[in-house]
Parts: sequence; structure tokens; C-alpha cells
Amino acid sequence: MRKKLHNKIGILGGSFDPAHLGHIKISKEAKKKFKLNKVFWVITKRNPFKKKCFYTLRRRIALSKKLILRNKFIEVVYIENKCKSNRTYKYIKYLCKKNQNTDFYFIMGADNLVSFHKWRNWQEIPKICQILVFDRDNFKSECLKSIAYKKISKKRLKFIKFKKVNISSSQLRKI
Repeated sequence: MRKKLHNKIGILGGSFDPAHLGHIKISKEAKKKFKLNKVFWVITKRNPFKKKCFYTLRRRIALSKKLILRNKFIEVVYIENKCKSNRTYKYIKYLCKKNQNTDFYFIMGADNLVSFHKWRNWQEIPKICQILVFDRDNFKSECLKSIAYKKISKKRLKFIKFKKVNISSSQLRKI
């Protein structure tokens, strides 16, 4: 009898306004450390915590696809229309349903963990996937005090040490 393949997929969600080398760096590091088969960059039309995006959705998708050309393990996806939501919990549930026999790893920057408790259904996310937190501009100490860090099982949340790329989408928009 043939053994079923078990996939490991990372999910890096966001507006990618615009995507940059920092996104690639953390995707590569997550792939390497957790032996991921693939990393989905799930692009949202609009971040629920921001007023608007600088670039159009179409432009952000195109720029992201261009940036990842040499990284075949990364797949840019837009699924809001399919899962009928831009909320992280909803699109992770959708991806789980579409990708059975798969372990999911939600990838985020440490700055997001600080406000993670404000996300809709945030407490459900660690129940369905491992959370990988990449430190960003020394946010770790702030993370350790956060509501989410205190409530999420440490078995479901991992801090990743790596050589940081001190760049952000907001910095790039100012150039």
C-alpha cells in the first residue's frame, strides 16, 4: 500500500504593499527550518487595520509574482473571492479544506504578534496551524508582554532567529 504524502505549507498573509526582499528572506528561512514544501503569499485586497493600499491589488499581485520568479517554492495567491473574506482565520480554514493531509505554518513578523489579539478569531488560528514569528526591529521583548503571547500555547508558537532585513513596505512606499 502506498503511503500518502504529507505536505507542509507556510502561509504569509498581508497586503504586500509592496512585496520586498524581507518577505522572501522569511519565506526561505521558514522553508529551510521547517522543511516546508511551499509557501503561499496570500495577498489581501485591504488590511482591515489600514485605511487603504498605496498600490492597486492587481499591481501588488504583479509585483509579488515578479519578485518571486527565482523562488519556485513561493506561490502568490489571492483567495478572498473564493473564501469570501480577507480575515486570516477564514482564509486559513479555506486553505486547510482545499489541502488535506497538510500541516500549515502561519508566518508573521513580531510586530503583528503584538496586536494579534485584535484580529478576528485570533485564538482559533494556533489551533489549526503552527505560528512562526520572525523578530522585526527588536519587537521580541514587546511580544513577550503581549496578550496573544500569554494566551497561545508555546507548543504552537515559535520565535525564529535569523539575520534580519531591516526593510518594510511602508519604508519602500516613501522612496
